[in-house]
Amino acid sequence: MIGPTGAARGGTGSFERPPMQTLDDMQQRHLLTPEQHAEIGAWVARGKTPEAIMAMPPHLWRALALASVLMNVDAELTQPPLFGP
Repeated sequence: MIGPTGAARGGTGSFERPPMQTLDDMQQRHLLTPEQHAEIGAWVARGKTPEAIMAMPPHLWRALALASVLMNVDAELTQPPLFGP
């Protein structure tokens, strides 16, 4: 699953997206409302530590988790790492 910043978790060679790109994709696909997008984005921007981000309210985590499943974000993590230039 994606982390709250929208970056895919993984080891060396994993696919990383800019922090807001995944949230923007979720909103464009109507998986997050503009309000959810703004609240999640603001929470992540204010969070200076992983613990602070993890304290995001449950209703926002649920929205983010559902959108992640619907976008099949975990599929990125099952692909072999990209090597190359």
